[in-house]
Amino acid sequence: MRRRNYYGSRRRRGGKGWILFLLFLLLVGGGAAYVWFSPKFERIPPQVELSKSQYWNPKETIEIQARDNQGLGSYRVYLTDRIKRIELASGDFVEGLRDAKIPVRIPEHVGLDPKRAPWTLQVELVDRSLWNFGKGNRVQASSKILVDRTPPALGVLAKSPSIVRGGSALLIFQARDPHLESVYVEAGGRKWKVLPYKQEGTYATLLAWPFQKKGFRIEIVATDLAGNRSVLRVPIETIRRNYRQSWIKLSDRFLKGKIAQIASQDPDASKIKDPLKRFRAVNEGMRKANEALIHRHSSKVTPVDFDRWRLRAFYPLKNAKRVADFGDERHYYYRDRNVEVSRSYHLGYDLASTRNAPIVSSNPATVVFASYNGIYGNMPILDHGFGLYTIYGHCSSLLVAPGDKVRAGEVIAKTGTSGLALGDHLHFGMLVQGVEVLPMDWMKANWIKSHIDRVFQRADRILASRSKTKE
Repeated sequence: MRRRNYYGSRRRRGGKGWILFLLFLLLVGGGAAYVWFSPKFERIPPQVELSKSQYWNPKETIEIQARDNQGLGSYRVYLTDRIKRIELASGDFVEGLRDAKIPVRIPEHVGLDPKRAPWTLQVELVDRSLWNFGKGNRVQASSKILVDRTPPALGVLAKSPSIVRGGSALLIFQARDPHLESVYVEAGGRKWKVLPYKQEGTYATLLAWPFQKKGFRIEIVATDLAGNRSVLRVPIETIRRNYRQSWIKLSDRFLKGKIAQIASQDPDASKIKDPLKRFRAVNEGMRKANEALIHRHSSKVTPVDFDRWRLRAFYPLKNAKRVADFGDERHYYYRDRNVEVSRSYHLGYDLASTRNAPIVSSNPATVVFASYNGIYGNMPILDHGFGLYTIYGHCSSLLVAPGDKVRAGEVIAKTGTSGLALGDHLHFGMLVQGVEVLPMDWMKANWIKSHIDRVFQRADRILASRSKTKE
């Protein structure tokens, strides 16, 4: 009996041990499973978005994108030149934040050696996970900081000797910088696009003095990737030109005839019954929309082969007489001259010869528009490259279509009375980068020679001499 009791008690004690051992395993396994599957112990490291390299600019803020699937914890940002290490920023994120931007600015006097550039921007990011014994998941990222404090070098090669108010000019210059980001010319209250010219770092542009602007100055502006900016003032002789003002009396025949006809083609103007209000809608509202179309089609600067881009004087209509000038400020009244009904500007030359006279393109071009355009009637727009465009309004018929390549001397249309025209004539306009300019300049061979051709020749001589010097 004692032996049975001995072995029986032994079996009972052994059974309890196995149970305790199994409970221990369950507790350990459950705890491990909890740790393994619980979001609080997630093992996915946070993410850092940082460009591989960037330029140092003390005025600019570097934004570091940080993300985590459960919640961001803390961050530290350092800058090092491989000898010295400086902390730029550190801190804790708001609990629960999963997406954040860390703004970092490198100060002007950062205390690192520029000779040991590029410096390295180091980012350490930790999330709020309890993984890694409560220390969380950690990630590190770095970016090269390129030190560039030298602004672009600017210099004028050649330019037109003068520019008249409402006229055009050519400028050829150099903008040199190994990290050049943008370069343009600012003049007449707007930015002018430039094209690369023959040698690296050399640029050319046609620009204009808008006739409604009283003052005029030219500045070349260049910026590099580091944010360094250079501005060079370009001196040029400015010739002031006064444009005519005229007062035009509106007749009932004109208001009820031509104006009513044009207004009928516009959904807004056609609803207006009052003749004077309808005229204002045509002369101002419709005109504005028509000119906006012209500006859209004439703002692009099409690259050209500068070795071959040369122009003849523009002479679109043979034996033509000029019947209206560019830049006229027209004041319209009905019966009382002291009561102005509307106002507009005439943005081209009106040339008249014979009825349905052939219109030619004096220089090679690409047709970018050829259709009806409100007050301008049937109108082609020709792109001569380098930002120079011509328009031909009031045509009776169009002989070209968009995309056509036009040769010098080719007939493109015939004169007429379409649009806001009472008699058969051609409205001839010229634009530089979408700005209307004085056609007279481009219609004179001597002006083209002195203000365009010689500028190219002068720049080419300078570039050729510099190339020989380098050799």
